[in-house]
Amino acid sequence: MSWSKDDKESPRGYHHGNLKEALLRAALELIAQKGPAGFTFAEAARWAGVSPAAPYRHFRDRDELMASVALRGFEHFETALRLAWDDGRPDALAALDRLGNAYLAFAHAEPAYYSAMFEGGVSPAASPELRDAAERAFAVLRGAAEKLCAKMPPQGRPPALMVALHIWAMAHGIASLFGRGDAARRALPMSAAELLEANVLIYLRGLGVTA
Repeated sequence: MSWSKDDKESPRGYHHGNLKEALLRAALELIAQKGPAGFTFAEAARWAGVSPAAPYRHFRDRDELMASVALRGFEHFETALRLAWDDGRPDALAALDRLGNAYLAFAHAEPAYYSAMFEGGVSPAASPELRDAAERAFAVLRGAAEKLCAKMPPQGRPPALMVALHIWAMAHGIASLFGRGDAARRALPMSAAELLEANVLIYLRGLGVTA
C-alpha cells in the first residue's frame, strides 16, 4: 500500500488538519517501503510533514503509533474475515474456503497492515483496544472451527480451539511465505489459495471431515 506514489522521496504534506490520520498514513507508507522496524518516530513525523514534536500530541512513542496501525489493520481484517465466513453459509466447508481466500487476499492487498499486525513487535496486550480487535478477528476462525468440529466423529473429536489454531497457522504461514504483496513473496508453482485449500482438506480428512 502506498499513500504517496508520485513522491516517495519527499515528506507528505500536512494540510488537512487531521494530524493523527496523517501520522497513521505516514507509518503505513514507511512500513510498506522499509518494513515495520525500518523507520523512526521522527521519520514518521517528517513523512507527515510536521515537526518531530508534533506526533506526541497523539502518540506516546513509536510503539504506540505502531499499535494504532495494527489496531486499524485488525479491524479491517476482522471485517474481511467475517464477510467471507458469512456465518458458515451455505455450508461450513464452502465458507471455510472463502475464509481462507479472504485471509490470503488481505495479506496480499494490505502488506503494510499485515506487517504491523504480525511483525511490528507490538504485543496485543499493548492496549485493550488492540487486544480486543485481535481477539475479534481470531474469533471468526474459532467460530468456523466450532462448526467444523460439529461435523467430526464424536469419538476423538478435537477441541475447536486447537483446530482454529492449526488452520490459522496454515493460513498465516502460506500468506507470509507465498501470498504477500511485497518483496517478501516467494515463487510458488501454484497459487497460494490452491496450496491453502489442499493443506486444509488434507488436515480435515485426517480429522474425519469429508466433503
